Amino acid sequence: MNDNTYSGATEAELSFLKEIVRMLPAGLTVQDAHGELLLVNDAAAAQLGMDGSRHSPDLAPRQEACRQALSAGQAVVTEEALHVGAARQVLLTTHRPVRLAGRELLISASSDITEQKNFEDQLFRSAYFDELTGLPSRRVIEHRANNLLATGHGGERFALAFLDVDNFKHINDYYGHPVGDALLVELSKRLGRDLRDSDMLSRISGDEFLLLLSPIQSQEEVAEFMQSTLERLTAPFFIDNSEVFASTSVGISLYPDHGSSFETLRQNADIAMYRIKNNGKGLATFFDTSMEREAQARMKVEQSLRLAILEKRFCCAFQSKVDIRTQAVKGIEALVRLRDDEGVIQAPGSFINLAGELGLIDELTHLVLAEIVKSIDLINDTFGADTTISINVAAKQAGNPEFMRSFARALDDTGFPQRFMMEVTEDAFVAKNHFQAEILPMFRKLGVGISIDDFGTGYSSLSALADITADEIKIDRSFITDIHKRPRSQGILRAIESLSEALGMTVVAEGLESYEELAYLQAATKIRYAQGYYFSRPIFLEELKLATPVSSEARVSVASRPMQQNRQGYSRASGYRR
Repeated sequence: MNDNTYSGATEAELSFLKEIVRMLPAGLTVQDAHGELLLVNDAAAAQLGMDGSRHSPDLAPRQEACRQALSAGQAVVTEEALHVGAARQVLLTTHRPVRLAGRELLISASSDITEQKNFEDQLFRSAYFDELTGLPSRRVIEHRANNLLATGHGGERFALAFLDVDNFKHINDYYGHPVGDALLVELSKRLGRDLRDSDMLSRISGDEFLLLLSPIQSQEEVAEFMQSTLERLTAPFFIDNSEVFASTSVGISLYPDHGSSFETLRQNADIAMYRIKNNGKGLATFFDTSMEREAQARMKVEQSLRLAILEKRFCCAFQSKVDIRTQAVKGIEALVRLRDDEGVIQAPGSFINLAGELGLIDELTHLVLAEIVKSIDLINDTFGADTTISINVAAKQAGNPEFMRSFARALDDTGFPQRFMMEVTEDAFVAKNHFQAEILPMFRKLGVGISIDDFGTGYSSLSALADITADEIKIDRSFITDIHKRPRSQGILRAIESLSEALGMTVVAEGLESYEELAYLQAATKIRYAQGYYFSRPIFLEELKLATPVSSEARVSVASRPMQQNRQGYSRASGYRR
């Protein structure tokens, strides 16, 4: 406004304008060249703590911005973080110098952007920091490592450690996810103890951490530090009235010894960590080139396995379960085999565990069932239309209701579900309480039999056996091998046999290889059925097509032919083993 405007305005109009300025939602102040406030509306008074509140913010940064704006004669836009007590308020302020009525003045208008800044801070923390532990994210530690690599620091060395909590899934399953989360928080505190300002610990996924140690003088220095860190983790964690024990496997790579990029160093530390996982857990080891060769070989097998499943390059071999009193075939077990790129048949030991790790085991099981259905006429012609067909299901699958429902539907869709015997290890019953209550009834309704595979290993006990509802129990071959020479194994065998008989379960002896073993079972036990190389090696479909039995006697001769093979040539006569 100019002087003429002032002189022409009525008192009522001036009062109206003043009231408008006072009630503006944006904070508005006017000050002279000496910093004296000439006008402060209500919003500005509240923002600057001039409304009678007990705590006043520090206005020094604002006053400095005002002086700069007046001195430069240009508008200045600033973000102001004002702390009033424990609360933080963020203002976006424009300071504009003006000349009015012959005076140099500074008009400042402020908007409250606290909510917006809090949201931006939240986005920043979620992008760069782990919400659970508060540790930096992977991108932060990667940025730090890349800076070290870019600057070089005169050839300064550093270490990158990949840490993975052992058996964390079992801890989550047993104690529950809240305890698992609390464990990760406490674990991160112990891992972060004794770190220097130049070091960094990052949580990069569920139970995986990266640790950057920089600078380092020697490998021995890093080894000593990691050893003390792992010893710190041996003490129990007390969480929610539970005493939780946890260990961590650690793989370590060194710069420049084991790589010149962050990704190479991380991968090599990861490779070293998996070596520890496979050889005992709870330890630390440094990367070496032999591990890289192992990892490349594993990757090759993994890619081959994925391609084989995509191309359905799996086949089945069938091994008979034989009545040792009559030599008649009671049933057969379907054993999965993989044809590699060159057409060579691979035993399950080379790919089953990997299929489980990669989440491919469910698809593989369905492929085995599809192969059985496709070949059912040939199976019936060779082994008989009354023989049961055993198919293996891993304990992990047995504990997965979603998979088991789909598998039950697939068995029902075959049109002959009552022909099948589902083989699971006893840990499926013991470790998964809902298996008997929720899953077994689905298969009982279809008429599918249940077989306990590899009994005598893992969680097995006679008391556990008494609580298991099954039709068949297969005694692990470790109890059958040289049974005629081992009195202790004979005693265990008699106990299992007696309890199984009382519970109405059929007993099958696995891995029978010699006449002496057969003779002992026939003479000293009531066991009726056995499976093993003494009777028959696994027979492939190609061989079944060549066999043209014309009678039940011929059928027995094809499926139950004794094998003259030494024990060194023995290949486990069972389905894929877990």
